[in-house]
Amino acid sequence: MFLLLKGHNYEYEIKMLLNLFFHDEHYEIVESVSREGITIETIICDEYFKAVYYENGKVMESSSFDKKYIDELPKEPLERRKETKKSLKILIYNIVSKVTGKSQPWGILTGIRPTKIVFDLIDKYGFNEEKIKWHLANYNKISPLKINLMMEIARNEIKTLNTNKDNEINIYIGIPFCPTRCLYCSFTSYPIDKWKSHVADYLEALNKEMRYVSKELLKGKKVKTIYVGGGTPTSLNEEQLDELMLMIDKNFNVNMLEEFSVEAGRPDTINVNKLNILKKYGVTRISINPQTMNDRTLKIIGRRHTVEDIYTAFAMARKVGFDNINMDLILGLPEETYDDVKNTMSQIKRLSPESLTVHTMAVKRASRLKETINKYHLTTDIEIQEMIDMVYHESKSMGLEPYYMYRQKNMVGNYENVGYCVKGKECIYNIEIMEEAQSIIALGAGSVSKIVYKENNRIERIENVKDVGLYIDRIDEMIDRKTNELLNK
Repeated sequence: MFLLLKGHNYEYEIKMLLNLFFHDEHYEIVESVSREGITIETIICDEYFKAVYYENGKVMESSSFDKKYIDELPKEPLERRKETKKSLKILIYNIVSKVTGKSQPWGILTGIRPTKIVFDLIDKYGFNEEKIKWHLANYNKISPLKINLMMEIARNEIKTLNTNKDNEINIYIGIPFCPTRCLYCSFTSYPIDKWKSHVADYLEALNKEMRYVSKELLKGKKVKTIYVGGGTPTSLNEEQLDELMLMIDKNFNVNMLEEFSVEAGRPDTINVNKLNILKKYGVTRISINPQTMNDRTLKIIGRRHTVEDIYTAFAMARKVGFDNINMDLILGLPEETYDDVKNTMSQIKRLSPESLTVHTMAVKRASRLKETINKYHLTTDIEIQEMIDMVYHESKSMGLEPYYMYRQKNMVGNYENVGYCVKGKECIYNIEIMEEAQSIIALGAGSVSKIVYKENNRIERIENVKDVGLYIDRIDEMIDRKTNELLNK
């Protein structure tokens, strides 16, 4: 496909939008309309904005905004640039959707936080649902189904966001070790059997980072939530897990937390002793993540456990006393059908978790799936939408409501990940990180802190190195990065 850009340099944004319609397309920037193939021409000038779809040199469709529209755009340079890009995307969406006969459920959105748009519109219009829905449909081209989902989630999120206080902060602690690496996973994770000799050094470095953060960077702050993720934190043995939890207990006042979550994760890493350790140190919410309740799929994706193991782990957690259990599922796993997902939901219903996080599979560049993708049948866009609709209704029938959402690039069908929960069991940390409403200080290899400066609507990222060995060797540098952002500015 050929791209002809006039009066602007928004090549990246145009490609991202076109990728929603044309998967794995190769784009070439040209100086004139090609007589062969498809050319998308985009023009920005003082008098008009325009997008034209050519096929073999012939105009197939065009769409434009006139000078009156342009004159009403914001005058402030950054805002004007943002709205200009958005306007161009609307025009491209108009012509491509007409020629192809396809529409996108999320319209022109390519970002990962759809509900942030709703909150921006609430600031503009107040909670006027009709105005917000009209704006989302006309200026973002979002389908009615997804608009209703956005509004439902915003209503649930706002209850948590309205309780936020300026002195609150959240803590993320990353444990990068896993039993094995799943087929679809692109995270930097380390098989525990190969890396067990490094665990002690990793925990020592992590403790050093924790101590510094708690003593120097949290003065005047209240830790609202702690989230221990990975990797799979429970891939640590019992002694190591106890050491980790003791470190957290000593460095942070866990008794004052509103929420303390741990990704127990894979059932093959969970036993009664580990669950008792988590309970002893005040963990209030855990995740047991099957991804699917079909043994055949578990083998395909590289899991070393069975569906029966999931039932066993869940029963153990209930017996230990956990009354807030999340389960993660992935839609669009290799070789999975609608009936497979229906079976998964039927079994999840029997377990009755307090929350359910439903992901749509993203094919990541660094995953083993990307390397072997031609070996598998992957779910089509139509199939994935049917799965999403079914899971939504099944979750509702379990008394679960959607409470947070995010999206990923390279996701099957350009869809979304949605968290469902029973009323009162919302994961506060998930809401805070998705809406970027409060600062999150992240500890451990590969973790990313996000510092929110509300006064000027700015967010600064502080990244830790991903490699475990480098994290251990350069822990003082990781601490300095946080110091430079939080103390030296």
